[in-house]
Amino acid sequence: MAAKLAEGTKAPAFKLPTGDGDPVTLADFKGKNLVLFFYPKADTPGCTKEAIAFSALKPAFTKANTAVVGVSADPVKAQDAFKAKHALAIPLASDETHRMLEAYGVWGEKSMYGKKFMGITRTTFLIDQDGRIAQIWPKVKVEGHAEEVLAAAKDL
Repeated sequence: MAAKLAEGTKAPAFKLPTGDGDPVTLADFKGKNLVLFFYPKADTPGCTKEAIAFSALKPAFTKANTAVVGVSADPVKAQDAFKAKHALAIPLASDETHRMLEAYGVWGEKSMYGKKFMGITRTTFLIDQDGRIAQIWPKVKVEGHAEEVLAAAKDL
């Protein structure tokens, strides 16, 4: 796992594939705020609730000059199926190489039912118009999270 990122530091650059055909990069959002929410696995209960909540608030995020992108290690095909199944209005990016996940410090050892495995820790980053990390939500609890991130985005 990479060094822990801190609020106020420059966000690591990235370029990831999406199902929309075009890759998504940090530079695409210059002049806008950006929410990156990292989720463990497409179409699982918590990840679905989180993605639906962010998707439902897309108009409010847009009004706050803020884009939202979901990121997981799932292949693009799985992301596309997830997006279509739940009619998600936000882009979903795939990092199968884990390079970006590691750069943001969200890929690492996890434990469930006594078994250790590598995976994504549900984390959200709010990046300001200048590409600096404005706020980090580590180990996110899904309920009410998208609304909390929206409130922070409106304050930027």
